[in-house]
Amino acid sequence: MSTRSGARGLIAAAVLALAAAASAFFALPAAAHGFSTVVYVEASAESEAVRTELALEYDLLVVSVADFANAPLFFEEGMEVFQTGDEATALNDHADAIVKYVTERFVVSAGGHLCEPTRAGAMGMTEREGVPYAVLTLDHTCEPSSVHEIRSELFSDAEEYVTGTVTVVEYDLDGQSGSAALDSEAPEFSTDQPLLERFGHFFLLGAEHLLFGIDHVLFLLALIVGSRRLRDVVLAATSFTVAHSVTFVLAALGVVSAPALIVEPIIALSIAVVAGWYLWRLWYDRGALALDHAYRRGLDRSGWRSLDRADWTRLAVVFGFGLVHGLGFAGALGIDEPFSWPLLWSLLVFNVGIEVVQIAVIAVVFPLLVILWRRTPKVGLAVGAVVAGGVAITGLVWFVQRLLGVG
Repeated sequence: MSTRSGARGLIAAAVLALAAAASAFFALPAAAHGFSTVVYVEASAESEAVRTELALEYDLLVVSVADFANAPLFFEEGMEVFQTGDEATALNDHADAIVKYVTERFVVSAGGHLCEPTRAGAMGMTEREGVPYAVLTLDHTCEPSSVHEIRSELFSDAEEYVTGTVTVVEYDLDGQSGSAALDSEAPEFSTDQPLLERFGHFFLLGAEHLLFGIDHVLFLLALIVGSRRLRDVVLAATSFTVAHSVTFVLAALGVVSAPALIVEPIIALSIAVVAGWYLWRLWYDRGALALDHAYRRGLDRSGWRSLDRADWTRLAVVFGFGLVHGLGFAGALGIDEPFSWPLLWSLLVFNVGIEVVQIAVIAVVFPLLVILWRRTPKVGLAVGAVVAGGVAITGLVWFVQRLLGVG
């Protein structure tokens, strides 16, 4: 195969891949992160027992327990009082079924021996990111041991109500404190587990959140196709990274918070605005002829001193929306109150996972676009316009759906 035919094959593959991605955008739901949930656990030593306080999404708990216990009455009562302030009454009326459901899926062990769980006090309610959560406190009577294990398979994929449940554990056991993230791939941790292994789980969570949180991916794709030079995409990505890292950390410290009802529609709008900005620039510059030269220079290394007013405006817009995306990343783990320093470090590792995937997406997509721009500028522009158009329409549809609470 000749070099030229190989290049054409690569270009054709890039076109097909981008076209397939653009066509798939329209089939995506408004809830771009999918139906998932986070369970929060605080575990501490309490005399000869381990006390765990579990926070579980209320409506999901009602559905799951009603199905598990074949208790339609609990479902009717639980959903009837949903968001009325009387949820705790329904929970305590059916506490035995709830405890049985939870303790079959959430266990504490000491040195490999199961601890005996009992309910400690009445169940209560709280909120995380504006979502009602049921609070259940358990005391686990354990044999004496210097090592404890916690395993969680709550709200598993097999129940078919949610997918990808994550259990975030903050613990103070065996003379040490820290945090761990449990999911279907790694449902258990031990207090003698290496620190790097626990951090590794948070890193993977961050990487998966960006990779499978398709709204963030579309925003990043809109930045890439709207960047005419390497400088443009680096500056835009840096602006986005700095902004979302700031609000992510501030949310983890409890300094800022915003309900998902506000954050999620703005994230959708940001996708449409950034993609629409690129389409407007194409129209303003009258399409391919005015931009051919810029795209042929694809890897131009012009510095920030050559930025014009439109460039600075674009960076300001990206930075502003990046602040909102940071709140969205924080919302992925339900961050709406200050956490302990051990958990804060884990959340920073979560953010590093996000950044690594972001860099990987840019490293894969931008060079392909550069090849298109250099070899066939008009095709490159057409592909960029099609992708940007699909992204913009998807963002607008999501914006409306999220405002109306549908989809």
